[in-house]
This record gives sequence, structure tokens and C-alpha cells, in this order.
Amino acid sequence: MREHAPVHRTTLPSGVEAWLVTRYPDARQALADARLSKSPHHHREQGAHGKGKVGIPGERSANLMTHLLNIDPPDHTRLRRLVSKAFTPRRVAAFAPRVRELADGLIDGFAARGTADLIHEFAFPLPIYAICDMLGVPSWDQEDFRSWAGMMIHQPGSPRGGVGRAVKRMRGYLSELIESKRAGLADGAPGDDLISGLIRASDHGEHLTGEEAAAMAFILLFAGFETTVNLIGNGTYALLRHPAQRARLQQAVTGNAGTAGTDGRTDAFLETAVEELLRYDGPVELATWRFATEPLTLGGQRIAAGDPVLVVLAAADRDPAKFPEPDVLDLTRTDNQHLGYGHGIHYCLGAPLARLEGRTAFAALFGRLPDLRLDADPDELRWRGGLIMRGLRTLPVAFTPHGGSTSV
Repeated sequence: MREHAPVHRTTLPSGVEAWLVTRYPDARQALADARLSKSPHHHREQGAHGKGKVGIPGERSANLMTHLLNIDPPDHTRLRRLVSKAFTPRRVAAFAPRVRELADGLIDGFAARGTADLIHEFAFPLPIYAICDMLGVPSWDQEDFRSWAGMMIHQPGSPRGGVGRAVKRMRGYLSELIESKRAGLADGAPGDDLISGLIRASDHGEHLTGEEAAAMAFILLFAGFETTVNLIGNGTYALLRHPAQRARLQQAVTGNAGTAGTDGRTDAFLETAVEELLRYDGPVELATWRFATEPLTLGGQRIAAGDPVLVVLAAADRDPAKFPEPDVLDLTRTDNQHLGYGHGIHYCLGAPLARLEGRTAFAALFGRLPDLRLDADPDELRWRGGLIMRGLRTLPVAFTPHGGSTSV
């Protein structure tokens, strides 16, 4: 398709007709084109969103529509500016020690056993606990979030009940938490967490409404955890399947002394490695929905107003016209302007946190478990269903058991 029909109209399993964009330059253009709206209100099939055929299931019924994935300027500009005042690079950077502490704690939980399911025991809980800590969710409530998140991505062992029910429960909890923190701030509480930052954020006298704050907290959690689950899972799987590249990463994080390096060269290598893993087998297969607000031409195809457009990030990031030897995993690839976190005004706000969690996860895993290996036939592994995300259901691994914490 990328070579012969780079912008192609198709019927999805849901019955919705949409244009698939697979070539890098067309994808990059579409991601930044203001004529392609993020709002489902522009879809010609107005009932599709309510039926869960487009967008995040359950978000409409849970009154969570006013988040950055669903709105356009000027509302998008205002909300993103407000959220950026709370979700700062400094806040993310300061969170690095806590992410490493969480990663080490999870590894401690299975290190003595010699086997693990890295999705269920590491890649899934790490970003959930991290974003809960950052948002300011009390530790005694975080297992509820883990349960709801498991329902949202059909995590094995999670209680049944459907995505919509999990979204509603999470929405109700966030609303109560926001009001509690708002009252605490009024009483002089320090409020160093992200939700308190969202409440305090203002721009020319404007603040986030309670509904907007709940929707933003939800989307930071929803968009921030599943993408990172898949980044860690897909990335670890790719490294285990490419021994030479895995050896380069392991050498970078352990060095000759057998302990993880912390110098600038190690950090630089990990940064480059994570970008390549995002390009090679990224966590998001297709960008979220866009809808043409007027007739436009993309890749030589005429797209009518109201038509849905889906940018296939996985195809664009393997475009040989952009990436030399695109099907080769090369952790030293430097000219790597992949689209894994989007492009334009909707570029992922949480990308710095996801990258931090990815770097930390790979350094911890391959630094502490040097003989980590796949414990299943690759053909037996299964990928979660769904249109947007790409991630493994399970990732069985084995390694030499050891006890105690080995922070590296």
C-alpha cells in the first residue's frame, strides 16, 4: 500500500469507512494539517462515536470529551498551554529517581524466581504506578487504578466488566480526587503533585474547569500508561530477538564493571536506542482519529468533508524513502525523525515521561538480569486486539534467579 496506494480508502472491521495514510511525507502532512480535525463532531457518521466505533470507548458516556485528543484550536491551544504549565520538563526530570525505584521494586518481586511475565509483572504496573504517583493518587488507591487500567486494555487476570465501566469508575474517582485536592489547596496544603498543578494552572485569568481537569487527568493516565506498556514490552521483545543490538545496549548499561553506567555517554546511547525502538515497533500503530472539515487532497487522493483519516504510524516509520534499511533494528540510528509520538500541535504531551520510563526500564532489566531470555516460542506470543495500539498480551522470560535488590 505504501508504494502503490499510500492514501487508501478502506472499510474497517467496525464498518466505518476511513482513509489509511501509509507513506511518511503524507503521514507527516496529515498529522499537522489543520483541515483534519480531532473532534468526532466533524465525522459524517455522527452516531459512530456514541457506539464506540471511533475515539476512546466510554469517554462520551463518562463525560470525558474535553481532552487534548478530541479538540481543536482555539480550545486545544488554551488547554494545552494550561496543562503545559503543570506538566513541565522539570517535573518529569525530577521524577527520574522515583521511576527507577519503582522499576527496581518490580524486578525485586520476581528476581528470585527466575521466570516472569514481563508484561503483567513489569511493563504494565511500572507506568501505572508512575503516573499515579505523579498525578497524586494516594498509594492506598493505586491498586484500584491498576484494576481499572487492566480492564481498559483487557489485561489477563483483570476483572471483567468492560472498558466503559472502567472509564466511568476512573472518571468518578478523579472528580472526587480533584475536589479533595482543590479543598486542600484552599486550606494551604503544598500540593506538589500534577493534579494540584493542573488546578493551580492559569492563563490570563483562565483556569481549567473541574470537567476539563478530570478529562485531562484521565487522558494523561490513559494515553500515558498503555503507550509505555507497549514501548517497554515491544522494545524488550525486539531486543531479545536481536542479540547483537541487545549486547550493545547491555554493554552501555553495565560497562566493564558489571554495573549500570550513569555517565553522559550511557544516557545518550539509551536515548538513541529508545527512539529506534519507538520507530522499529512502536506502541501506537495508528494515530488517533482525524476528520476532514473540508474537501482536501492528500497523496493524490480527494478526501471529502466528514471523512475519517487514520495515519498508519507503523507504516510511515518503516518508509524506505525516509529511513535507510527500515526493517533493520539499529540502536545507533541518529537521523531518526520517527512519528511514534505524532507531529504538529497534537504531538504527545507525555512523550518525555514515556521516554524516561522506557530508558529506565531497559537499563534496569538488562542491567540487573544480564542473561534475560525469551521463555516461549515467538510464534506462540499473541498481540492485543484493537485499532490504535500495538502491544503483546504476555512476554514470558527466564533468567538466572537471584535474591535481594541490586540497584544499578
